[in-house]
Amino acid sequence: MKKTARPVVAARKKPRQERSANLVADVLEAAIRVLQREGARRFTTVRVAKEAGVSVGSLYQYFPNKESLLFRLQADEWEQTSSILEETLGDARLAPGERLRRAVLTFFRSEHEEATLHVALNDAGALLRDAPEAAAAHAKVTRRMRGFMDEALPGASPSAKTFAADFVLTVMKSVAEQITAEGRTRAEVEVYARNVADVLTDFLATRGGQSRARSKAPS
Repeated sequence: MKKTARPVVAARKKPRQERSANLVADVLEAAIRVLQREGARRFTTVRVAKEAGVSVGSLYQYFPNKESLLFRLQADEWEQTSSILEETLGDARLAPGERLRRAVLTFFRSEHEEATLHVALNDAGALLRDAPEAAAAHAKVTRRMRGFMDEALPGASPSAKTFAADFVLTVMKSVAEQITAEGRTRAEVEVYARNVADVLTDFLATRGGQSRARSKAPS
């Protein structure tokens, strides 16, 4: 059986001059407008080029197809979300539970704002999720959450910290993806976000209590 070809999601080249960088920025802004206005199924490179006021040939210098353009938008969103989580989870002024709560709320709000983009990526092809760029983005978030657990659960074993990080991220991603795919309103997403934040902060507190109990237990 012939395998389905993996979509090319990598950009053809990076802009090296200010003029080229401005062209790419214009194309990405136009892509967002087209996606929001036309929806995932009518998103094409031709429409984006027209919206940006550039030729299709100029667009293809940097993005070989619509999948690569959509993936760049997704990668930018991942980077933005990762930066926000980095800042939130690393805020030593706050207790670990409060940091986690803010991270969960931030993540859900970001997922809701990018719901149209996620639908477009799914329509373009599920194989995009398996691209090396996607794996790298997810690994970065996983490492940050694992590092957070070093602070939040100092008495836990390495395997317990790894499980806690994976559990938190799995719950966040699974619930957020489900409710945004259902087209829930911002208010509904906010309710889910706050309830998931409650569950995960309780989970963290319980794990922390267990870790402290074990560390105090007589040997």
